Amino acid sequence: MSELITQLKEATAYIRSKVSMEANVGIVLGSGLGNLAEMIKVNESISYTDIPNFPVSTVKGHGGKLLFGELGGKNVIIMSGRFHFYEGYTPQQVVFPVRVMKMLGVQTILLSNAAGAVNTSYKVGDLMVLNDHISFFTVNPLLGKNEEALGTRFPDMSEPYSKLLITKAHEIAKANQIHLHEGVYTAVTGPTFETHAEYRLIKSVGSDVVGMSTVQETIAAVHCGMKVFAVSVVTDLGIREDNSIITHEEVLQAAKEAEPKLTLLFTELIKQL
Repeated sequence: MSELITQLKEATAYIRSKVSMEANVGIVLGSGLGNLAEMIKVNESISYTDIPNFPVSTVKGHGGKLLFGELGGKNVIIMSGRFHFYEGYTPQQVVFPVRVMKMLGVQTILLSNAAGAVNTSYKVGDLMVLNDHISFFTVNPLLGKNEEALGTRFPDMSEPYSKLLITKAHEIAKANQIHLHEGVYTAVTGPTFETHAEYRLIKSVGSDVVGMSTVQETIAAVHCGMKVFAVSVVTDLGIREDNSIITHEEVLQAAKEAEPKLTLLFTELIKQL
């Protein structure tokens, strides 16, 4: 048995020793979106620091607990706080919790993130459902020896985000008067916000938003057979005519204001799973 599989089994065994609840839906909360957890009827919570082999979140706006509860009438596992490559973690550490969720029985994972818009029709506070991504600017978490117990060596990525769930999301948004974009997310390493030239490059390759998370998690989830649904909250406008700067505090505030729409979308989507 490989070291990774051993570590995953250790983490899973510890969680199962503390929590009896079964769930087939997982949620990852992005920057400034931790308050969504307050809408969940939490039955159990485990600090990341207590779980064997788990990384620990170091970024403001991210919690540090694995929550077990109910949302939309379904049992869910929630990562309140995620991990990023720019924190110094390896891509394998970044996706470790996603793989743990899989071993706990999660079949569908909902990802959220704060992102900068490069599509000039987007506004701060808008939501965008991901229908594809560009991962060339960040490190693939599947590099190295393939773990056959998790998935195939060459996973197909022609539908990284479930088309069925995207369709359902649009129906929910329409019924609740939520303006919902659909587009492409480009992942970069961070932690610097992009230069003007970088924004222009990212826009030129067909991307609508840019961020520092999500894609590595998506790749790992698809690799191990999970369905993925992801939403970006537009928290800043990358291409700004006034040349003003972007701050992390601005990102967190915009995410907080958009959070009720995201909470409604996730809740109603989970009801239909």
